[in-house]
Amino acid sequence: MAQRMSDLLASQALEGFVGRAAELEMLRATLSPDGPRVVHVHGIAGIGKTALLERFAAEARSAGATVIRLDCRDVEPTEPGLLQSLGEAVGGGRSGAEALATRLGDLGSTVVLALDTYEVFRLLDTWLRQVFLPMLPENVRVLFFGRQRPLTAWHATPGWGRLLKSLAVEPLTDSEAGELLAKLGVDGEEAAPVRRSTHGHPLALMLAAGAVREERREHWPEDAPLQHALDELTRMFLADVGDPVTRRVIEGAAVTRRVTVSLLRALFPDLAPQDAFERLRRLPFVDGTSDGLIIHDAVREAIARSLRASDPSRHLEYRRAAWHRLTAEAGAAGSIDLWRYTADMLYLIENPVVREAFFPSGTPRLPVERAHPGDEDALTAIIHGAEGGEAARVLLQWWRRMPQAFSVVRSPEGRVIGLCCKLRSDRVEPTWLLDDPVTAQWYEHLRRRPMARNEVALFCRRWLSEAEGDSPSEVQAAVWLDLKRTYMELRPDVRRVYLVAHDLPAYASVAQRLGFEVLAERQVTLDGRDYHSAVLDFGPSSVDGWLAEIAAAELGVQHAPSLLDVEARELALEGGRVPLTPLEFGVMHHLQAREDKAVSRSDLLRDVWGTTYEGGSNVVDAVVRTLRRKLGDQADRVETVTGVGYRLRSR
Repeated sequence: MAQRMSDLLASQALEGFVGRAAELEMLRATLSPDGPRVVHVHGIAGIGKTALLERFAAEARSAGATVIRLDCRDVEPTEPGLLQSLGEAVGGGRSGAEALATRLGDLGSTVVLALDTYEVFRLLDTWLRQVFLPMLPENVRVLFFGRQRPLTAWHATPGWGRLLKSLAVEPLTDSEAGELLAKLGVDGEEAAPVRRSTHGHPLALMLAAGAVREERREHWPEDAPLQHALDELTRMFLADVGDPVTRRVIEGAAVTRRVTVSLLRALFPDLAPQDAFERLRRLPFVDGTSDGLIIHDAVREAIARSLRASDPSRHLEYRRAAWHRLTAEAGAAGSIDLWRYTADMLYLIENPVVREAFFPSGTPRLPVERAHPGDEDALTAIIHGAEGGEAARVLLQWWRRMPQAFSVVRSPEGRVIGLCCKLRSDRVEPTWLLDDPVTAQWYEHLRRRPMARNEVALFCRRWLSEAEGDSPSEVQAAVWLDLKRTYMELRPDVRRVYLVAHDLPAYASVAQRLGFEVLAERQVTLDGRDYHSAVLDFGPSSVDGWLAEIAAAELGVQHAPSLLDVEARELALEGGRVPLTPLEFGVMHHLQAREDKAVSRSDLLRDVWGTTYEGGSNVVDAVVRTLRRKLGDQADRVETVTGVGYRLRSR
């Protein structure tokens, strides 16, 4: 008989077993007199449930317990079928339920009955819960190993209480995945991409390791071993999906981070979206959350990657449909929900530089935290060690003036090994910017290319590592991740990020792909060393608009041109360009940055006219009237929101 995919994991269970300390501890508790009597062990296909059962069964037998194991795939899912198979396993022959229950109790002081692949036994679940298990003597423990969580009826049935436990088998940690790969003969540079792409899924790790070993002999293309493993996983995961409609839905949903009814409506306009949602929700590798459905990482990426390899046009079509839906919804999202759409859009972007910049695939090892006075000696030493006298003096002047602008990177032992100084344009004294040759250049750039009144620039004045200065390093990676958190917190107000580096060429390829512009005319020389500045302008829609533009370019989506040319401070209409007064520009810029959202007159007065303005809100209405006249046939895009203010409607 052909070997099942899940059997592959079982065959190597003892030899390649790693981790699972917490899971084993819970199972060991069943061997004690006051331990749980029933444990439901559940997890997605190939996650290691059978391997866990093999390891625990060996331990239990060593501890003196009797272990009876049945694979439900080999048992007829009826009461007589189970009783017959169980009778053969325990030597009870063809017996009734009560006789077999007594026979189990007589097999030893502790008896473990394990039913593997329990998901195929759902027809018998009620009978087992209500009839058979209550018959069992107190020395018998029952373990269910399956892909699905226990039905709620188990927890709702009176009497189970502490006697019942549910145990979810999670993916291996990154270090455990590395240990397993090493046992399988894959280590070092070969192991890193496998760990990243398999998300700690044991069977995926085994398949990929086997394919890597095969690659050494067969000289496959570089990406082929991993794709081979993911193709095998995809076939296995889709075996849980019984009909072609659900298979189609899971393939389309796999290109997204989370699944909602509205997103399914966009992906599958010919299907009933609520029905598609319910089809997904019932799958064992899909979890329900407060904001949609989440497909298990290993399942989602295996299916999406296989779809991209086998049908790239359909893969692209799904991503484009998702982009259009997410862009529309993000425009109307409140600040509390905006981060979800940011993460959703990032998931659509395949540019590895952008994705790694926001959500690194590895686990950051070095913590970044705000500096405190006790860090001064370490900061000073790092600055003097990396900078010349003049550059160090300028940077330490910022420490004296704004110590709250400094953060430190600590080693695992807690020692300061790096630092970062970052400033906000709306919270720094302009004269202090002019005292620093580097920030003076940024100030001048802002003066020549001004932002709207409410927009903020983030100045990354310097990052330094004790060992590498401002060159690429683990310290620099930790600092950059912390910077991403900062301007994610500042959106939608953050418009630009300025940074400076002595070793800017080392970052040239990354900076270019992220959209940084090198300010060649803003170069500063200190202590005979050149310091190069660069700026990233997110645009009027801040970080989220920038991400949407990157995704649009990658997907080949035609993004509607902006009505407003910010640099020229003009309306860009089909009939030509129309200049704007400062107030008209301020109102239009403010509305565009919040496209499809209602903006109150009081917000416009505060952010365009300034907080000290004492006139009435009718001045806003007057400016909007002139704007509409200049917009011509686009005038209806500036909508009046009764009782609130105005909204710029997207196309």
